[in-house]
Amino acid sequence: WWLNFPELDSSALSSAMSIDRLFPALLECFGIILCGYIAGRANIITSTQAKGLGSFVSKFALPALLFKNMVLLDFGNVIWPFLWSILIAKVCVFFLVCILTLIVASPVSRYSKAGLFSIFATQSNDFALGYPIVEALYQSTYPEYLQYIYLVAPVSLMFLNPIGFALCEIQKWKDQGNHQQSKVVIVGVVVLQVIKNPIVFMVVIGIIAHFVLHQTVPVFMAQFVDGLANSFGGAALFYLGLSMVGQLGKLTKSTVVTLILLTTAKLLLMPLICKDMVDLLDKRNTSDLNHSSLSDYAFLYGVFPTAPSVAIYAVYYNAELEVVTAGMVISTFLSAPIMYVSAWLLTIRWTDPQRLMNSLQNVSFNISIVSLVVLVWTIAVMFLSKKFKRLPHLFTVNFFFAQILTCIGMILWNFVVKESNFIGQVLTFTLLCTSLYSTFIWPGLIALSLVLLKSEDLKVSPAMLVIAGWGIPALVTAVLLICGEKMFGVIDAAFFYGRAQIICTTFVVAFSIFLGGGSLVCLSRGSWAQNVQTEEVNSFDSPEDPLIENEPENQTLFETAPPPRDQVYEHQTEYSCNLSGFIISLFVLLPPSGQCESRCESTDCLLVQVEELQQVADRQVARHVLMCLLLIVSLLANLSSCVWLLFNHNPGRLYLELLFFCAVVNYGQGLLSFALFGLDKHLILLPFKKRLYSLWYGKQEEQPQSDLPEEIRMTCTQFTKYHKQQCFHDIVKKRRCGKKTMVDCFLGCELVEWLLQVGLAQDRGEAVLYGTRLQQGGVLQHIKQEYSFQDSPLYYRFMA
Repeated sequence: WWLNFPELDSSALSSAMSIDRLFPALLECFGIILCGYIAGRANIITSTQAKGLGSFVSKFALPALLFKNMVLLDFGNVIWPFLWSILIAKVCVFFLVCILTLIVASPVSRYSKAGLFSIFATQSNDFALGYPIVEALYQSTYPEYLQYIYLVAPVSLMFLNPIGFALCEIQKWKDQGNHQQSKVVIVGVVVLQVIKNPIVFMVVIGIIAHFVLHQTVPVFMAQFVDGLANSFGGAALFYLGLSMVGQLGKLTKSTVVTLILLTTAKLLLMPLICKDMVDLLDKRNTSDLNHSSLSDYAFLYGVFPTAPSVAIYAVYYNAELEVVTAGMVISTFLSAPIMYVSAWLLTIRWTDPQRLMNSLQNVSFNISIVSLVVLVWTIAVMFLSKKFKRLPHLFTVNFFFAQILTCIGMILWNFVVKESNFIGQVLTFTLLCTSLYSTFIWPGLIALSLVLLKSEDLKVSPAMLVIAGWGIPALVTAVLLICGEKMFGVIDAAFFYGRAQIICTTFVVAFSIFLGGGSLVCLSRGSWAQNVQTEEVNSFDSPEDPLIENEPENQTLFETAPPPRDQVYEHQTEYSCNLSGFIISLFVLLPPSGQCESRCESTDCLLVQVEELQQVADRQVARHVLMCLLLIVSLLANLSSCVWLLFNHNPGRLYLELLFFCAVVNYGQGLLSFALFGLDKHLILLPFKKRLYSLWYGKQEEQPQSDLPEEIRMTCTQFTKYHKQQCFHDIVKKRRCGKKTMVDCFLGCELVEWLLQVGLAQDRGEAVLYGTRLQQGGVLQHIKQEYSFQDSPLYYRFMA
């Protein structure tokens, strides 16, 4: 029943939107943005000059545009349930982001993050980017939709943004320490800031003038207002391009997770909630066509990207500028294909639903083949690197096997469904459904395992999680096969058992989202709590390292295996050191030693052995967290698809977009697994890089110092002249590298910490870049010259 799509045969909808005008509108908007970006990148317009343009746009052009449209607004044609729907959707997303941020974020800056992130997720670029697109789509069919832009915008400006500003002011008040400002003063500051905002002020003045002037701008000021209002479009888009320059370069590993969550809230949750709210609240509309178009319009409105003004707020409060600006760039460019595909789906004419299902089946089949190939590679890497024996990689390998079975099941389904063999269809469906549900369950279980591994109090057998990862999907599938009713004539496996299958999928997906989301929240809170404790005891005095030579008379040898029984030394001590959860028995011997002056020539370098032990002990927590987070986002899309079908007998054309997206993420999960775990750093990337390096530089002499780029020479000269001696004193220690040799060396992460402490780098990314320049300039090198400079426990030494 959900495949009939009766509105697809309606010729009236073919003119509901003007798709021919959409591409020129997108080209106009993003073309002007590109011009602004080029002007900023080429330094034709400097950042200081761009601020002047931004002030003109936000304080003159946009207020004039709002004033003009508030005066001319026709409230008689407004469908008020639509406005209440957008208001409720924005409030829901605002408080969802706010509450999650307050729970997850570190106490050091949780209030400012909650305020700015909530504003980011709800304030859209309505006028500069949204209005031209709405005009292109609806000008000829529903011109009254254009005025909704001016009615919806004040929802954020006058109601939600002040709440975010209040949270930022609370953070400033807490940071002061002496708490000079009272709560009444904070409220007064927020209210005054909102009133002083020219946009809010002119909206209020425009509404008053609407009733006083009877929807007419006076003749003597009409051209003046038009001149300022008409200048807004191009100037705002050009300024948006200027503000994008250099923002993606500020991304760090710590901000990627935040950006994924914010982009999901802005481009996935917001449009879905907007559409659902319109479907629920707009009951007065008797015309199905108008109701459907209004619901689709709400979806398109939710996709509008974040406004550049959010970056101005971040600058004003000096908080989360990197996240906000990079997120603005990403959301702007991701919104373009989503808007285009959505509008295209609303205008195409399909008269045969079977053709649609065939297309969906072909997409699922093709991506399953590609995913199967890369998954075989990824599992081979897991076994060759011997990571499958450790936690949490043991669970990850089970997850990969579930993905492989899902791909195999879809490939078999593509052939079985075309035959009339009922037994074959049921058996193939059982394999496909069980493995697919298993891929839904495993992200939540892997996230839970990370929490359990981090907690010393909770002890759960790995076998229990493995049983749950396969047992729960098998149980749900069995219930579905017993209680479900097969739908004949359906070729898509997602609808093979009809409504019962949709309910089962909803249950499994909701359970995994709850389990995985809760686990990631606990993991995040544990991370910042641990960071706070670490900062309290942080110093450059590293933990006791058995390779460090503290006393000249106690020269030691550090080996990973006991010596032969016939080998006798006067002093021998056995002790253990903990390397990332692995207890390694080590023996300390005391022969005489000398200094290793050049590249370590020892065939069994002890420092290299320690590096390898640390690499083996790496649980790759960051990669697992990122994988779980991205998979939970895909689960949200699956949950939205199920809910959409359960509550809409006629799902509409926009559902097709969600349907194809779910097919791609469900059967193409292997591509994500390959990207995160298939290119193992130590098994594949570094050997390949070393081979390339030896082929390229092995036949060349060392590059003369005079041929180095200017920035590298300046960095090396500055460090050698002013900082090297102090750095050597602070972080360099004598460590064993061979049976009779020692070396003055340090860890890469130690140099990164030192550069941050003395102010030579603002963040860890800049510190790694600084260390890379020192290595390229010959100031430092890896003890075996095998690795580039990294923020990790690899050993490096200063060159004379």
